[in-house]
Amino acid sequence: MAQRLVVLSDMWGIRNGLWVTSYLGYLQQYYDIVYYDCQELAQINVENETEENLHNAFVSGGIDIAVSELLKKEKKSEPSRYLAFSIGGTIAYKAGLAGLPIKSLYAVSSTRVRKETEKPSFDTRFIYGANDKFRPSDEWATNLDLEIEVIDDFGHELYSDEKITKEICQEFLTMVSMRKCKASA
Repeated sequence: MAQRLVVLSDMWGIRNGLWVTSYLGYLQQYYDIVYYDCQELAQINVENETEENLHNAFVSGGIDIAVSELLKKEKKSEPSRYLAFSIGGTIAYKAGLAGLPIKSLYAVSSTRVRKETEKPSFDTRFIYGANDKFRPSDEWATNLDLEIEVIDDFGHELYSDEKITKEICQEFLTMVSMRKCKASA
């Protein structure tokens, strides 16, 4: 039986997220994938869909709505692995702190997580581009005893780069292989 993987989009959701199909394509044969569009979770429907308007909609209540909706949809599920991009990482992090059964969170360019002050009980992996202005400080990571991996020469949307997509998917495929090896031992 395939492991369950919950994927959370960035703030653009599926509307501007063709890059996410690469992740889904690589991983769908090895994982039972559940995908959430963060705009839908947050019940955001802005007429003028600019970066500023979307950001404001998430910050002024959308994140909390998305966390609540994710908890409703996933609370009774088995503990799952989470792969989350940008605002999706913050939503998963906050939902995990509120009791969402998370086995592990792999957050790529997670915005606003730098505002969190509580360390989660689940495994985390944070990836950021060196040029990402939304990256948490080293002090934040030290205070919460969390590690942040920084990739040179990339900015906030590094997750949409095919090279990074392949590297992240390879890590998830390695996790499946290790699990299969342990099960057959």
